[in-house]
Amino acid sequence: MRQQAIGKSKKARIFDLTLGAMFFALCVSAYAQQATKIRRVGYLASAGLAPSEALRQALRDLGYIEGKNIAFEFRASAGKPEQNFHLAAELVRLRVDVIVAAGAGAIRAAKNATASIPIVMSEVNDPIALGFIASLAHPGGNITGISNLSPELSGKRLELVTEIIPKTSRVALLAYRGVAMRTSIEETQLAAQSMQLQLQLLEVNGPAEFESVFEAAKKQRADALIQIEAAVLSPHQQRIIELAEKHRLPVVYNHREHVEAGGLMSYGLDAVERQQRVAALVDKILKGRKPADLPVEQPTKFEFVINLKTAKQIGITIPPNVLARADKVIR
Repeated sequence: MRQQAIGKSKKARIFDLTLGAMFFALCVSAYAQQATKIRRVGYLASAGLAPSEALRQALRDLGYIEGKNIAFEFRASAGKPEQNFHLAAELVRLRVDVIVAAGAGAIRAAKNATASIPIVMSEVNDPIALGFIASLAHPGGNITGISNLSPELSGKRLELVTEIIPKTSRVALLAYRGVAMRTSIEETQLAAQSMQLQLQLLEVNGPAEFESVFEAAKKQRADALIQIEAAVLSPHQQRIIELAEKHRLPVVYNHREHVEAGGLMSYGLDAVERQQRVAALVDKILKGRKPADLPVEQPTKFEFVINLKTAKQIGITIPPNVLARADKVIR
């Protein structure tokens, strides 16, 4: 009898161990499945199709590998604002985990499409004035991100113009006609006033007006032109660069890509750092943080790029002290 009891006890222990091992294996399997879950990031832009390599690299640095634990759904309106709303609705139907929205039109469309899926915005000048967030510190709702708004940008661009053209008295300002540009326009106007420069505001609805804008700038004897870029105009940026060269008019852009494409110079947010910060916000959200609890960030790092080849083509000599401050010089 005692041997039978001992035998049963051994069998019970073996059964318990086997059951425990099975349970442990199931837990490990479930954990592994959870750990390797592919998170889907929707990317909606008013211009180019895919997120920059800088954003991809920033996410890779954070441990996200495409096809392994992250996947992108790219959508872009390619300069057709009315398409943003359809594309945003499509991303919502795909049940992405987070939407990165680049440009005011894309952000508005994403905001209208969902109140639950987190949205990380970029390429926007004044998200408060546009009604996207309640405040930078406490955005509220399902939106956070990076704001392009920085008062020092406008003054710095005008300062650079006066340094390369010492006798500057009149500067043209090219902007997309829309509420999204108002704050940037007002900041530039204030900066020009403080520097005792005349500012000629030239607003456009689209590329059909580019030629007349440059003709107006030359007619009014503008010494240079500053462009406040808008996502809706981005697909036509090369045309602006060509017209600047044709009219031999120095133009200051926001992004280095336009200088690399033949523009004279740019002063704006550091493109790589901006995408790193967007990636960091995406990472926090995918790990459980709520957008309402993540303050909207402002620019902290800027870059200055000059194209000497373009300067020579339009008859501009860049002073050595200005060249020495450039982050990149294209020769």
